[in-house]
Amino acid sequence: MRQVVLDTETTGLSPQNGDRVVEIGCVELMMRRPTGRSFQVYLNPQRAMSLEAVEITGLSDAFLQDKPLFAEVADAFLEFVEGAELVIHNAEFDMGFLENELRLLRDGREGLASRVTVLDTVKLARSMYPGQRVSLDSLCRRLGVDNSGRDLHGALLDAQLLAEVYLAMTSGQHEMGFAVHAEPGRAKVSARSAIGLPPRPRMLVSPTDEAAHRERTAAIAKKSGVDLWSD
Repeated sequence: MRQVVLDTETTGLSPQNGDRVVEIGCVELMMRRPTGRSFQVYLNPQRAMSLEAVEITGLSDAFLQDKPLFAEVADAFLEFVEGAELVIHNAEFDMGFLENELRLLRDGREGLASRVTVLDTVKLARSMYPGQRVSLDSLCRRLGVDNSGRDLHGALLDAQLLAEVYLAMTSGQHEMGFAVHAEPGRAKVSARSAIGLPPRPRMLVSPTDEAAHRERTAAIAKKSGVDLWSD
């Protein structure tokens, strides 16, 4: 069984409001074991990042402006995920954004849902831990998955952590030791750890900004009913 654990980062919360994907990160599992293959790309969204997205991801408009458009990496992305079961935390969010990106190509190609099956780990976690927090950070703590390097949200890092969380939830297997680092600027399909590549950008945030961020994400969580940001 081939599975692809997937995460995205976006300019905001709603493709209906024009928000776009700015990062895609995927890691491959075969028969519930990591193969070492991954896919990661930063994207130029052709629109400004929201303040909330910058605070959560650390990705700035300046950093993204020279990155490829989704149209330039669509074929490589679809080839990587074709026929797989996608494992996604809050799948409706990521699938909605990716389907929107494919629709915007206006080239008549099939959508993502016709190419893959989907397992939503938020729904899985809620069934296993009713009434408890199911954010990725909360599940990492519960299941003993080391998320100490998650200062900012990044699609590839979050996909790696989710893979460990998913396997720990379903079989007790965790701490797989993913070590794939993103190389900014282009789509990357990797069959090994990419050691020594430039780190993802990092922004320094003041205490005032941190407080505003906590207040904003709490309001989003209350409105949506899904808390994906809590530590």
